[in-house]
Amino acid sequence: MTGVLVTGGTGKTGSALAGLLRGNGVPVRVASRRPSADVPDAVRFDWDDTATHPAVLRGVDRIFLVPPVNTVDPMPLVGPFLAEAQRLGVRRVVLLGSASVLPNAPSALEMAAQVRSRPGWVVLRASGFMQNFLSPHPVGERILGHGEVRTASGEGAVGWIDARDIAAAACALLTDPDSTPSGRRDYLLTGPKALSYREVAAVITARTGRSVRVVTIGADEQAAHYRAAGMPAEFAAAIAAVEDSIRAGREDQVSTAVLDLTGRAPRTFTAFVQEHATAWADHGRLGH
Repeated sequence: MTGVLVTGGTGKTGSALAGLLRGNGVPVRVASRRPSADVPDAVRFDWDDTATHPAVLRGVDRIFLVPPVNTVDPMPLVGPFLAEAQRLGVRRVVLLGSASVLPNAPSALEMAAQVRSRPGWVVLRASGFMQNFLSPHPVGERILGHGEVRTASGEGAVGWIDARDIAAAACALLTDPDSTPSGRRDYLLTGPKALSYREVAAVITARTGRSVRVVTIGADEQAAHYRAAGMPAEFAAAIAAVEDSIRAGREDQVSTAVLDLTGRAPRTFTAFVQEHATAWADHGRLGH
């Protein structure tokens, strides 16, 4: 099959991307740990089970690459996978990376550098997902259960982006594997405006009637909260430490990459909240 392998194919970005590719007539192979019989072209793929890797690569010429989650060291698994993709002549890899640089995680930087080094392969460095404010993400769960956002980021801002806009940008790059606008191999993807957690909470409160407050905590307490939510300790500490970067203003970035790639401006956070208003408002009315 000449087409696109979508790893993380049932996740927030991957599922949206698979739908867009199909809509453009592009053959898709949807890879996930638990493929659904209801998903066309679904195949089993698990980063931790290397026996599943060769089969998903055979016959595709493009890959949307979602690296292993909850780890600061993805290269032991991703490195051999990329080497095999290169050996098989994959023309384009679009790596879903992060706009945030995790502390003590050089492996992620090495992974991105390896992708950028290949002609036609591209890195998307995505800002924080708007979907993080919905369940089942720990931030969204905290809003639902307690009506609060706990953060060590102070008044620092993030260029929150809708996962569907990331998918649209990836689709533009994967639909035509022989074309890269301006020859770029690295794109910072953000929404149209950077917002602090306090500003995010104000938008949710104003648009849904669900009162959301911001509680200031330290990075160590945040890491403990993430561990309690099931994250490995090392990764929880790294993610919590990103909030120090937010507080220092290093995540206050806005780009035009979504517009440049898709011809359409990214969704605003206000529009996102209006679309998902019942996810917060209904829960609040039930008194949880």
